[in-house]
Amino acid sequence: MDFWRLAEPAGLLYGRAAEDAVRRGHALPLAGGPAAFTCVDLIEGATHTGFMPVSAVPADWQECLARLVRKPPSAGMPEGAQVMGILNVTPDSFSDGGLHLDTARAVQAGLDLHAAGAGILDIGGESTRPGAAVVTPEEEWARIGPVVRALKQVAPGATLSIDTRNSAVMAQALAAGADVINDVSALTHDPQALPLLAREHCGVVLMHMRGTPATMMDHAVYDDVACEVVRELGVRLNAAIQAGIAPERLSVDPGIGFAKNTAQNTALLSRLPLLANLGCRVVLGLSRKRMIGEITGITDPAGRDAGTQAASLEAMALGQSVLRVHAVEGMVQALRVWQHVHAA
Repeated sequence: MDFWRLAEPAGLLYGRAAEDAVRRGHALPLAGGPAAFTCVDLIEGATHTGFMPVSAVPADWQECLARLVRKPPSAGMPEGAQVMGILNVTPDSFSDGGLHLDTARAVQAGLDLHAAGAGILDIGGESTRPGAAVVTPEEEWARIGPVVRALKQVAPGATLSIDTRNSAVMAQALAAGADVINDVSALTHDPQALPLLAREHCGVVLMHMRGTPATMMDHAVYDDVACEVVRELGVRLNAAIQAGIAPERLSVDPGIGFAKNTAQNTALLSRLPLLANLGCRVVLGLSRKRMIGEITGITDPAGRDAGTQAASLEAMALGQSVLRVHAVEGMVQALRVWQHVHAA
């Protein structure tokens, strides 16, 4: 797919207003709902037409417009908007490092997240924060392997996602029953990852990042952060599809905080509907991140859950979004209230 041309939806409506506008031809559903968009900016390269009514979009842009409308596939995760609970089995993650190194404690934490409403558990054994120590695949699997195997037995209703960029860890996790691979490098870190996942049937999350966790902030230079993130994710989507990974298995994460400063993160969040051009489910992971601290003045990451919830709800317009957070219970509550209000 060519993402040189992008259509940016705006003028969002919800509930009865959305249904009425779609019925009258004044709006189109966004990514299958719950939102509908009434106008669109057509972007070719760096050229913007300016926002126009959806009814005025030229015929040669209709294929691009259709991508915005289609409901994305589930990509190996439960249908509908979901909360993904973060379970870091690491000593050095920025928010919860060291809390779950003990296998029994990690398993109980996973059960607690699932009971609180996380349909998906994202289990990681390597911190990808800036300056984090490099971990070998062997050490990474030694941390998470017992947790994955135990949760597969005691939490059979939970979808297990593995946060890794190493093919050896991916292979062992999938053999142990994992359902989704979530790679912060979008399958660029390990050359064996693409062919491995092409042979499997799991869901795959491709996250946007430039460089590596150690160098990524050296690459935080954009002319138009939202368009560039979408196009660069499009390159990775095409690479995955060409390698043999079925499109319906793929979801994307815009990589908040990865090779992006607070101003860029904020600009990207304000334009999340642009991601609908990719035709994929969106995973949004900004839980307790530095940008929330810089905006609010909260220095302790554990105190940033309210900010996390407010920012995460920006993804709800895309319908099947997955909100990746540390504090599941509050996020589930916020999600349900948002859904109730926007269905009116």
